[in-house]
Amino acid sequence: MEVKIMSSRIIKPLYEGNHSPITNSISLSVFDKITYDTHIAIIYAYRPPTPPNGAIEVGLQKALAVYREWAGRLGIDDNGEPAILLNDEGVKFIEAYVDSTLDQELPFKSSPSLLSFHPSWKPKVCPWVLEDGHEEKDSSEGVIELVQVQLTRFKCGSLVVGFTAHHFVADGNSTSNFLVAWGQACRGVEISPLPFHDRTIFTPRNPPVFEFEHKGVEFICKNFSKAHNFNHNSIVDNIVLHKVHYTVEFLAKLKVKASSTKGNNNIKPFSTFESLLAHLWRAITKSRRLSELETTHVRISVDGRHRLNPKVPNEYVGNLVLWAFPTTKVKTLLEEPLSYAAKLIHDAIKKVNNNYFRSFIDFANYKVKEENLMTSADINKDVYCPNVEVDSWLRFPFYDLDFGGGCPYIFMPSYYQAEGVMLFLPSYTGDGSIEVYIPLFEDNLATFKQVCYNMD
Repeated sequence: MEVKIMSSRIIKPLYEGNHSPITNSISLSVFDKITYDTHIAIIYAYRPPTPPNGAIEVGLQKALAVYREWAGRLGIDDNGEPAILLNDEGVKFIEAYVDSTLDQELPFKSSPSLLSFHPSWKPKVCPWVLEDGHEEKDSSEGVIELVQVQLTRFKCGSLVVGFTAHHFVADGNSTSNFLVAWGQACRGVEISPLPFHDRTIFTPRNPPVFEFEHKGVEFICKNFSKAHNFNHNSIVDNIVLHKVHYTVEFLAKLKVKASSTKGNNNIKPFSTFESLLAHLWRAITKSRRLSELETTHVRISVDGRHRLNPKVPNEYVGNLVLWAFPTTKVKTLLEEPLSYAAKLIHDAIKKVNNNYFRSFIDFANYKVKEENLMTSADINKDVYCPNVEVDSWLRFPFYDLDFGGGCPYIFMPSYYQAEGVMLFLPSYTGDGSIEVYIPLFEDNLATFKQVCYNMD
């Protein structure tokens, strides 16, 4: 499949009337600063009829006028703090064409060919930090667009939309809300609900309360080396992105099995997410053939919007995620029943509550500079073995991006190679089934395929 680039330009917010924005910048919150310094790429596919590119472009410009963060740039504010500069520099907008029908190219495989559907980007250090960890006061480095869009038309009239968004600006919840707003603007519908932009709401307590340990969790020392002692290209070449589909029937049986505990028939059932994650944690561990004495954990993203007290509006724009880390020995994980892993996951997530979030806010404000710490998130990490990381997009309205011709036929992440990092997505069928994307070493894939549907 050859994707031909027809045009590339920068488009800027389209303000109605004499609107003249006053705010110059938005300082990053403590949650923004600990996430990954990279773009996240997703892909949509639509059957015809679809609106013309011009209508989709204007809709994006209108949405950017409401979500100004995405049209800005990363930099330093007047107080010398990391910020999003609201300078309306705009987003990259590319038009492309494929001289075949969409049906001829389906199904889209999780392969490097997906990269041709969206603008390329290079992970880079944020503009306020140099590689040696010293602060950088020159924001000229932060010129990369925070959103990049590519519209690829097929001969049959089908449309593939490639979308990349920088993680410093927002998490999956916020980004999906922006995408819904883009569709509303294209359809001439009033954008609703409106975004909540205030990132100053996470104020530390006085005096602070460091109730939990955050050093070694969300933060590490700046002199800690993130270097990897292996040949990067040879490692990446051996990682394949595999997709697994779990039906509603399978998930229901798995949930029953995970929630069953000997001697206690009244236990509250674990969620579908907890049950499936427990199953996959064990399946991946089996496929890796690890030492029984090795320790393994799962890094689970936990949204704080409904965990903080008072609750943060769902319309909040920004990152508001911390992580749970259920941990155990390989031998125990594989010898104990599925309910053991499910309970570890459930209990770890439960601990990331209001108290934990408040403790993190206090620590991030009072201790990070004092102890010369930096985020533990490492975008250059390719291998998570013996551990696993999971991001769930099951509750985000990604499928609600409707430009005027209906909801997408396909929604999926772009190709990525981070061994052990799973993505949970609702199936496009809308029947409650789940699709999981899992990068694994090619040598481990055959074993994983043998056990990924085995409940024993």
